[in-house]
Amino acid sequence: MKITIVEIGAGEEEELIVRCREMSDELMQSLRAFRQSGARRRLKLYKDNGLFLADPEDVYYFESVDERVFAYCKTEVYEVRQRLYELEATLPEADFFRAGKSSILNLNKIKSVTPAFNGRLEALLKNGEKVIISRQYVAVLKEKLGI
Repeated sequence: MKITIVEIGAGEEEELIVRCREMSDELMQSLRAFRQSGARRRLKLYKDNGLFLADPEDVYYFESVDERVFAYCKTEVYEVRQRLYELEATLPEADFFRAGKSSILNLNKIKSVTPAFNGRLEALLKNGEKVIISRQYVAVLKEKLGI
């Protein structure tokens, strides 16, 4: 693949042009990641009747409990007023993945992964917490980590 970068003058609009024989899944994934990185989105988190704005990379994982979604950061837990599937659609695919029916995990916060019962994995996060990765999602994790 050839990459060409052309500097433009003041007042000219930036644009991205993709020339390809066919649109592959890999190319679409790269374009989605590029678009998401350009539109840096802050998360609205709630705690004690207060609103907090946070970057997605500050969140270690999201978990759904009793129809409420929580964001677990290094030392704090916040409520998120979105469903997991809504969050999943807005989070960077390269950094986050569905770890189970009720959780989304930040790949950049994983310290180590060890086998658990029934084909599941246990992820030890950099803040010391442990998260179970459901066996349905183990293959996705291995692919994302390149193992």
